[in-house]
Amino acid sequence: MTASGSTARLILAAALAIAPACGPLAGEHRVITLAPHATELIHAAGAGHTLVGTVSSSDYPESARQLPRVGDGILLNQERIITLKPTVLVGWLPSTAARQVEPLARRLGARLTYSRPLSMRDIPAEVRRLGQLLGTERQAARSAGELDARIDELERRYASLSPVKIFIEVGERPLYTIGDDPLLNDALRLCSAVNVYAATDLPAPRVPVESVLVNQPELIVVSQRTGSDASDARHRWSQLGLTAALTGHIHVADPDALYRPGPRLIEATEALCEAVDAARSGLKQSGDTPIK
Repeated sequence: MTASGSTARLILAAALAIAPACGPLAGEHRVITLAPHATELIHAAGAGHTLVGTVSSSDYPESARQLPRVGDGILLNQERIITLKPTVLVGWLPSTAARQVEPLARRLGARLTYSRPLSMRDIPAEVRRLGQLLGTERQAARSAGELDARIDELERRYASLSPVKIFIEVGERPLYTIGDDPLLNDALRLCSAVNVYAATDLPAPRVPVESVLVNQPELIVVSQRTGSDASDARHRWSQLGLTAALTGHIHVADPDALYRPGPRLIEATEALCEAVDAARSGLKQSGDTPIK
């Protein structure tokens, strides 16, 4: 062991030794989130006031930007975590960050829980669960009920409509898409839409342009930050002769809202369903038949 390594271990041991004596009062919660979606879920549960730390990518809602940072979601600063005296840590499975903090959580006497929504209904369920854990059951139940109602409305409005084929462009160079992602594919189900790469074994496979052209998706979903438009994607795919681009059926989605398994995914799905329905209407007007 190097001298610097020995020093770091001594500092960590000393911090652990004094942590219980400086801990929170009984009944108080001090929460550190190890994934940005967990921060959003806790705020939706009415427990944002319990947050004392998070990871660098956690930037929503605005108040989350002011929280102390404990790492980047992959590497964690254990000394910083100890200093913040958490009673609860919320991670995401599978997560390297969450697993590396398990021994530390045990030594601190903190509860480590995981949040991994795999369906749209899991999102309001997670809001309720975190509310029960953090003592904000009433606010969490109200928020979760509103989210459930919005999911109900999507199912009522779109479930019986003809499905539309979708290609989701995650990255352009190289070209990546969404594949076997149960949560996002469940969101598409609510819109009566089908991901043309849902059957792949990878959550985010790299695909050749030729494959997209063969699949001929009827709507292209482009991941871009808020304020961006679809002009670049429309130009690129139009040059290749993709019908969806030539007819203007391209939807721009904020990746943070669309790919984080938190409450904003429901709002992103509502917007996506409208784009799907517009593409569906365009197919009917052109005389083409959506997939069965």
